[in-house]
Amino acid sequence: MHRQNSFVAMILQCLTNSHNCIFGQVCINTEGSFRCQRETSCGTGYELTDDNICRDIDECDLGTHNCGPDFICINTEGSFRCRPKDKCGDGYIQDAIGSCIDINECVVHHNPCLPGQTCINTVGSYTCRSNTITCGRGYHLTEDGSRCEDVDECRRGNVCGVHGCVNLLGSYRCECKAGFNFNSITKLCEDINECMHYPGRLCAHKCENMEGSYKCSCTSGFKLGYDGRSCEDVNECEAKPCSQECANVYGSYQCYCRRGYQLSDIDGNTCEDIDECATGGHGCSYHCFNTPGSFNCTCPPSGYTLANDWQTCQDIDECAAGTHTCSVSQSCFNVLGGYRCLAFECPPNFRQAATGSRADASATVRCIKSCQPHDVNCAHNPVNLVTHTAISLPTFRDCTEPEEVVLLRTTVPADPAPLLNATDVFFVILGTNSQIFDVVRRSDDGMIMGVVRQVKPIYGPTDLVLEVSMNYVKSGIILQRNVIMVHVFISEFSF
Repeated sequence: MHRQNSFVAMILQCLTNSHNCIFGQVCINTEGSFRCQRETSCGTGYELTDDNICRDIDECDLGTHNCGPDFICINTEGSFRCRPKDKCGDGYIQDAIGSCIDINECVVHHNPCLPGQTCINTVGSYTCRSNTITCGRGYHLTEDGSRCEDVDECRRGNVCGVHGCVNLLGSYRCECKAGFNFNSITKLCEDINECMHYPGRLCAHKCENMEGSYKCSCTSGFKLGYDGRSCEDVNECEAKPCSQECANVYGSYQCYCRRGYQLSDIDGNTCEDIDECATGGHGCSYHCFNTPGSFNCTCPPSGYTLANDWQTCQDIDECAAGTHTCSVSQSCFNVLGGYRCLAFECPPNFRQAATGSRADASATVRCIKSCQPHDVNCAHNPVNLVTHTAISLPTFRDCTEPEEVVLLRTTVPADPAPLLNATDVFFVILGTNSQIFDVVRRSDDGMIMGVVRQVKPIYGPTDLVLEVSMNYVKSGIILQRNVIMVHVFISEFSF
């Protein structure tokens, strides 16, 4: 317990300021004691010892100096010095990296030579040379060295090249040939750039300077005229660069393609076949196959033939052509892409009404109610007329708007006079087909008319029967009901 209290007392010496550290020192706690440490660092070139004393760092001994191989490291207080190992001889001085360089005594010393002499520096020394007569450019000393005389440059060398040379006192002049000018500064015959001196006046298109002359040339699509300056149009079409049609234009040409072809984007000369079947520019109702420069349309293998426009598939009326296989008891009904052999029968208690012609009977059969004597149920049945009719429809692939398929006309006025007990007509689609078809009421020439519409797409080939009820109502009571059985034959195709 006594040791623990003593240890706490030592820790409290730094905290309670009961230590003996002087100003500029910081109290640092240690195990069982404390020590005083300088508050500021020693600075570059010194290190702090455990005794809190700044001691010089010997960079030379530690090898932390940057003296080169030709220098000796000498430690100094707080730093070091680099001293060269070798000394330079007379006439040299040592630079900062220890190399010996020549001393220019002619510059360093004031007048090292006697009067009438000129100082000339040499490597490691200098010499004195007596002054002589100096001749200007274009002159040289005579053999005795007493005076200057003119130099005949025209005889000493081929100074003017292929041009003429004229000697002058202290100089010379070249007599330049045509297309050259004499430069008095360089003493040379220099080429005249005629293209730059006379822009646009020498050549029709392009001017190219040449040594002592110039040459004219033409841009693409032109050739040089007989005068060597004007440019004439080249008829490129004579070389037949186009695969089909070529039209010469000023300075160029233009390739054209016949109908059904287009110019290649790569070379602009080759005509490539347009695949109308791939681009959708064919207008075929069924199938399209591409041919060089054109295309052909085809129709389904049976039931259709190609129309006069060679694009539209036209239904073949097998019934009119007599190519059907219907029996005598059946009626031939033409549908899109084929035909049907129909034999409609009337339901019980109904008899078939007479038809005006065989053509009418092929599409429609009207059955009138014919009750047996004393048949009360038959007599009270409101259905008075059952009509069988047939229609042929294409496949409406884009059924975004209702398609009108059947018109049901009546003789009931749409806007009767304001009399009591006026007869009205209501139309109802029976069975499951009410999801695909609907019926709306309209006025046609003042009479009520029902319009059966297809509201959802049906993809053929398929056959279905649509049952529509026409209810004649007066004072809320159904007076009569006519049922229309519409036999719908939907083609596989949209045409």
